[in-house]
Amino acid sequence: MRVAIVHDWLYVVGGAERVLKEIIHCYPEADIYALFDFLTPEDRAKVGIRETKTSFLQRLPFVRRWHRAFLPLMPIAIEQLDLSEYDLVISSSYAVAKGVLTGPNQIHIAYVHSPMRYAWDLQHTYLAETGNTRGVKSMLMRYILHKMRLWDTRTANGPDVIVANSHFISRRIRKVYGRAAKVIYPPVQLSTRDIKPANRSHFLAASRLVPYKNIEAIVRAFEKLPDQKLIVAGHGPQAAHLKSIAGPNVTFAGFVKDDELRSLMASARAFVFAAEEDFGIVPVEAQSEGTPVLALRKGGSLETVIEKKTGLFFDAPEPDRIAATVRAFIETETEFSAETCRTHASRFAPERFRREIKSTVEEALVAFKPAVGPQFEQPQQLSARKK
Repeated sequence: MRVAIVHDWLYVVGGAERVLKEIIHCYPEADIYALFDFLTPEDRAKVGIRETKTSFLQRLPFVRRWHRAFLPLMPIAIEQLDLSEYDLVISSSYAVAKGVLTGPNQIHIAYVHSPMRYAWDLQHTYLAETGNTRGVKSMLMRYILHKMRLWDTRTANGPDVIVANSHFISRRIRKVYGRAAKVIYPPVQLSTRDIKPANRSHFLAASRLVPYKNIEAIVRAFEKLPDQKLIVAGHGPQAAHLKSIAGPNVTFAGFVKDDELRSLMASARAFVFAAEEDFGIVPVEAQSEGTPVLALRKGGSLETVIEKKTGLFFDAPEPDRIAATVRAFIETETEFSAETCRTHASRFAPERFRREIKSTVEEALVAFKPAVGPQFEQPQQLSARKK
């Protein structure tokens, strides 16, 4: 069976690329396609990519630095990838990958991380963050996003099977595309360290320092908790601003490698997570290290954190709500078990993901019936029936 795996684009290794890695692990002989690939050789090896077949966007100037500016070209670029020789196509899509063209004798399984957030429910946030809420440029961007929504909806009919990375995204797929989606949770790299009594002295927040991650609300919450220490790991355009408003009890670690981040998780009293994520791999990683999670009661966190067993929730990404939840955690901290957190995180192991992906493909193969033309009765059969 000839297999193609299609990913939106490759320029950093994030959560979607970890999913891609496990899909490649299931089908190591598959050909890998993407709009463009700017991964370093080291990152490409991490994902398990030998070679990538890319679109014409790979050759355009400035794509590496400003790839989101090329959003209007992405639908036509993904449609130019020639996949006609493959029996099975698996797309890993958070933008346009599910829109690849396949024929009636091909099976297309789309793993959808989310419908294109810039074009749908985050359109107004996207326009505000880019300073394009008014004027001619704003009108042009709104028109482009409108066209993207039309294309996104039309191409939702292409995949034979749609898989969502959470029930939260499954509901979004139903609302946007009008289609049912099977849920397969993303793979999470579980901790391999032994549980030992740890000197847990700090709280931890970790993500890209961008507005929608709500790190500012966490930093401001710890202004109200001067006797509690917070470490913020990550980098991004908000870094300077966050440092300017932080109190002396907040430390910024900047970008940290995976091993260092996992060590920070393992030594944290709790991991604080204020973003509304589609799934949220990092909170599960924290639980894998035996660390409870204090999370926003929205999005994927509702599926990965068990209230009062592996963490607590706050109802809004506001400093007062977050501070109150931290205080509530401190009062009940001894009731949280590192072993309970680790056991819960084991539900999201890579082996489980591979098993469910392979099972989904096998079910699709069994259900697949090659397209046949209409069956017309021969003239002699019609005559016999009339008699």
